Amino acid sequence: MGKDTRSARLFERASKVMPGGVNSPVRAFKAVGGTPRFVTRGKGAYIEDEDGRRYLDYVMSWGPLIHGHAPKGLLTALRKAATRGTSFGAPTRLEVEMAETVRSLLPSMELVRFTSSGTEAAMSVLRVARAATGRDAVVKFAGCYHGHADGFLVEAGSGATALGVPTSPGVPAALAAMTLTARYNDLASVEAVVAAQPGGVAAILVEPIAGNMGVVPPVPGFLDGLRDLCDRTGALLVFDEVISGFRASRGGAQHLLDVRPDLTCLGKIIGGGLPVGAYGGRQDLMRLVAPDGPVYQAGTLSGNPLAMTAGLWALGALSDKLYEKLERLGSRLAEGLADAAHRAGCDISINRVGSLLTVFFTDRPVLDYDDAKLADTAAYGRFFQSMLTQGIYLPPSQFEGWFLSGAHSTGDIDVTIKAARKAFRKSRP
Repeated sequence: MGKDTRSARLFERASKVMPGGVNSPVRAFKAVGGTPRFVTRGKGAYIEDEDGRRYLDYVMSWGPLIHGHAPKGLLTALRKAATRGTSFGAPTRLEVEMAETVRSLLPSMELVRFTSSGTEAAMSVLRVARAATGRDAVVKFAGCYHGHADGFLVEAGSGATALGVPTSPGVPAALAAMTLTARYNDLASVEAVVAAQPGGVAAILVEPIAGNMGVVPPVPGFLDGLRDLCDRTGALLVFDEVISGFRASRGGAQHLLDVRPDLTCLGKIIGGGLPVGAYGGRQDLMRLVAPDGPVYQAGTLSGNPLAMTAGLWALGALSDKLYEKLERLGSRLAEGLADAAHRAGCDISINRVGSLLTVFFTDRPVLDYDDAKLADTAAYGRFFQSMLTQGIYLPPSQFEGWFLSGAHSTGDIDVTIKAARKAFRKSRP
């Protein structure tokens, strides 16, 4: 894209007033090159940029838009809600209805507390786990990302991987030392980490379907093994379902994979495209949260009426028919991409769970963070740029998931596969 485009000029202006010209690092296109597109509108499966270019979107706001951009029912609900007020700092019926809806879909969340982001939810759930167990150390997995709170920026995935900053400066060494790291899909590594901690660990925090080193599903027995380990050692099992919640299934990954965590973090789809997060779990644990208990957590905009309205609409519109469609489209896309890469002589590995997938530019299966890091990021960058030129908007990082929505069609998938045939050829050096 030339420097005389509106997006390029906006990026130049933005770079003078915001770090890197963006409000979230992956948006800057540093991992794929070129200039980020400044989006003006979205409808269905498509977005349009400041220069009037239209793109078939596989980012979908990084997952929340399971029904597509700007569905009519959502807009109607938000307009009605906005006329009544946008924020009160006081309880509303919407919060109650939303909490009841979440609990009905994820029974493990006996009590729910809403926040304004997934980062806030993960930070808060960790405080609950430490208070409940009286232990400080927690276990996370290399390549899993749980937001940007200090204790989680240890071998984090996603944008940190793409930018080559797996552990952020500014995190105190003493705090980082309380975060123990194991290998995803390697139960023996978790056993070893826990056994080496004489005082025990407060929690094992895991994405039940990893989405921040790229999509990496759990191998059979891995999550069951974590559940057993927690039961034996007194640690709490925490599922970060900010990505997988309501995308893997109406009951999240925990329903799909039949493993019940003690605590869960949610985000994305429960806000229907508006900023939101939530955490919850066993009643005895969540009763520790103020004002019921001593674990303090608060938020001025938590339970915001517009976010609750959007979330209620988004969850209410989930259906078996939608998930069947997403599975069908996801399968068609993955198979078509694999065939296109083979024809182009390009080595890739595709991981997919329903409507969520990642194309890794590597010839080996990707089961953990080390496998993901072997992917050829330069090849992905060339692939990304070719797809973008052809009107296909993909995640601007090798280490992210592609998201499908109910607004995507079979025709959209076929257009994407056709574009990929050319892009895979261009991805080769």
